Amino acid sequence: MNGANNKKRILVVEDNLRNLKLVRDVLRIAGFETIEANDGSRGVEIAREEQPDLILMDIRMPVMDGFEALLILKEDPGTKHIPVIALTASAMPNERERVLGHGFDGYIPKPVDIDELIKIVTDFISR
Repeated sequence: MNGANNKKRILVVEDNLRNLKLVRDVLRIAGFETIEANDGSRGVEIAREEQPDLILMDIRMPVMDGFEALLILKEDPGTKHIPVIALTASAMPNERERVLGHGFDGYIPKPVDIDELIKIVTDFISR
């Protein structure tokens, strides 16, 4: 594999355009390639087509929320191997445990801490 083609690809599924742009820009500056979807249904379609190395998934979205999209991805033999990290602005107590209990591989709270985002993504990509 040559150097031009070994960039890790991350699918960002986020309906808030400001959050999407922030995450996309940070990841691209950190050297990752990004693919984008603005709802869970489209995120599932893109994950199946593009086979990204990692998925960052908002929880609350129109059309299909992150929990439903995660369930579909984890039940599909073609996508169940892709790690999915939740992006959520929920202020509920124990949100991290609730999200991880639903089967997400990781959790990133919003507002996104840029250093934490890069650290978590890099940790998952290097596994």
